[in-house]
Amino acid sequence: MKNYSIEEVKSSFSFSVPVQVRYSDIDGYMHVNNGVYFSYFEHARAAFLYKVCNWDIMKTGTVVANINIDYLKPIHVFDLIKVYVRCIHIGRSSFVLEQVLMGNSEKGENKVFAQALTTMVSVNMQTMKPVPVPPDYALKLMAKED
Repeated sequence: MKNYSIEEVKSSFSFSVPVQVRYSDIDGYMHVNNGVYFSYFEHARAAFLYKVCNWDIMKTGTVVANINIDYLKPIHVFDLIKVYVRCIHIGRSSFVLEQVLMGNSEKGENKVFAQALTTMVSVNMQTMKPVPVPPDYALKLMAKED
């Protein structure tokens, strides 16, 4: 996975969603527990699919087939974070989302905290079997904002 600079993320990702760090996210090391990052990325993926694609998960569902996270910097309770999301590949029934968790530390420093590549699979909600990515969603997934 490529390590992004703050400027690259801001210029190449058109979608982001803020995520609030909760006290319950903090572990004994006084930073966000590594398992919580999965929840942050999940929240952002769901928002991306709904807001960008208007994806109706009751017709065509999505499941995570694979997720790889690079933890770059610890997140602390007063850090202000956003998750940036974009689609970088569409296959027959799968697509890959690139996600970057970025924001400002309590001291105001801009940081890239983590990044992930997530392979999603479109599924039939009755059978839970893979189905092709609906063409109208595929167009929206790969659309670039001007």
